[in-house]
Formats: sequence, structure tokens, C-alpha cells
Amino acid sequence: MMFTNDDLQQRWWNLEASLVDRFGKKPDMETILFLIGIQEFGDIKEKFTKEQKQDLMHIAICSLLSKSGYYELEKVDDDGWPHFKQLKAMPDMSAPEQENFLKDHVLLYFEEHGVG
Repeated sequence: MMFTNDDLQQRWWNLEASLVDRFGKKPDMETILFLIGIQEFGDIKEKFTKEQKQDLMHIAICSLLSKSGYYELEKVDDDGWPHFKQLKAMPDMSAPEQENFLKDHVLLYFEEHGVG
């Protein structure tokens, strides 16, 4: 279910506020994706390499967009890393539309996980 941009922005601010309460600072989108990636990967390490951080953000995006049928989990490799298969192309969107599309999926994720 998509909401109006005003409602989306307000819900985003509410999520940011709850994350500030939890972590002590406002996370940017990359940080939020990184956190979701760690949650989905399920293995919290002290340090991740730069490549692993990028992989975790990719896991987050695939996990988020699987809710709308863009990706599905294909397999989990021997090291526990999930691999996704793209099911359909992303719609053509402007940068602000892409950001709002992603924000809407992030909000849904946090609502489903009882955060926000």
C-alpha cells in the first residue's frame, strides 16, 4: 500500500526519530540499509570489509524489494550469505521517486519488525 508523499515523509521522520533514540545519532539511508542487511544476514561481526558492507546493503535492498515481487531468495551459500534472483525489472523512476520507493519499503520492513 503506497501512501502520499506527505505521509511518507512524516512516517520517515518518525522512523528516524526512533533510530536516533536507539543509536544516538540519525542514520542515513546507507546506514539503514546496512542495519537491515545485518538483520537479514543474521551474523553480527565486529568488523565487516568494505565489500561485505556493500553485500549487506545489496541483501537489504533485495530483501526489501522482494516484498513487492522484484526479487526472491534463490539460495544461501555455504558461508550463510543469501543470494537473490531478480524477478522483474525496476520501474523507471526519477531519483526522488526511487528514494521514496525505497523509503516506503524500509518503513514497511520496520513496521513488520516492530520498530518505528
